[in-house]
Amino acid sequence: MKIAMVLDDSIDRPDGVQQYVLTLGAYFERQGHEVHYVCSDATRDDITVHSLARNVGVTFNGNGLRIPLPTSRAALREFLEAQRYDVIHVQIPHSPLFAARVVDEARRVQARTVRIVGTFHILPAGTVSAAATRLLGLLLRRNLLRFDAFCAVSAPAAEFARRSFGIEARVIPCSIDTSLFADAQRTPRADDRLVVAFLGRLVDRKGVLELIAALAALPEPMRARLDVHIGGKGPLRDRVAAAIEAAGLGDIVTLVGFVSEEDKPAFYAEADIAVFPATGGESFGIVLIEAMASGAGVVIGGDNPGYLSVLGDRSEVSVNPRDTAAFAASLARLIDDAALRATVHEEQAERVERFDVTVVGEQILSLYGRASA
Repeated sequence: MKIAMVLDDSIDRPDGVQQYVLTLGAYFERQGHEVHYVCSDATRDDITVHSLARNVGVTFNGNGLRIPLPTSRAALREFLEAQRYDVIHVQIPHSPLFAARVVDEARRVQARTVRIVGTFHILPAGTVSAAATRLLGLLLRRNLLRFDAFCAVSAPAAEFARRSFGIEARVIPCSIDTSLFADAQRTPRADDRLVVAFLGRLVDRKGVLELIAALAALPEPMRARLDVHIGGKGPLRDRVAAAIEAAGLGDIVTLVGFVSEEDKPAFYAEADIAVFPATGGESFGIVLIEAMASGAGVVIGGDNPGYLSVLGDRSEVSVNPRDTAAFAASLARLIDDAALRATVHEEQAERVERFDVTVVGEQILSLYGRASA
């Protein structure tokens, strides 16, 4: 099959949607399919990319995003006439000014001979985001009728699709290539301190300040047993550094800065406790499965619905980031109980296999097949 992965943003950005399409695309290519990435401005030349839109920056759902400016329908028709895709896979919610126009023009060019499917990624973080997406659903109502099938990355994302767009979407999770993380090794340690690791954008929604508050609430002797690594960059960097200093945590917390894709497995593997205390707006949690696949001792996350769809219902691995005392108590229990960490580690090592791309990729390919029926 000739497959077009369509997203409104640039494929160059290291965000969750980009990871989703690149992981699936690489798997499909290994299965003998031809994969193109149809997006806005991009510079990558190691994959087949078609940059067909220009973007402007906005903030939405707690994230810095780029949305496309209007793209010529005539140019899109010419492009689609030349490419003649078998499958067009759109990342949703999508813009009326680019991805929706790709869908419209694909139907004009190929009628029902192209299979058009969509993946719902988003779970709104607040009332403003929820209202905006409901409005977008109304704007895209006719466009959505042109799709053949839908999936969502989690049950909460599927509920969002039903509530805001009137769409019934099959739940197919995000995936990673677990083989890229399985060989991660810990470096020898100079002491027996436990490593607590955070990796993510330094923005409010990811909960890094809540993590610092929880660490500060631990008893001082317990804090002394920790070596905390905070990876990532973002607008909160200075506030994070100030909070570390104000809490007297400078001797145990290191701001690592940006961690590349190549270095992520080793970063996660070092962790005895990998902490992702996102406060909301998460439709899934790719960082969680990456950490599990890398062999992190225990992976815990914020108790938002998207993360819980990955972590499951074991109470020890989910926290309310805004409840500092409860967050600190959860950390303390894992720090003190090596047997609990070992048990959870084994459970998570087994759990992560369901998110491997060889499993998820076949589910997506079956969705493509049903779309053609």
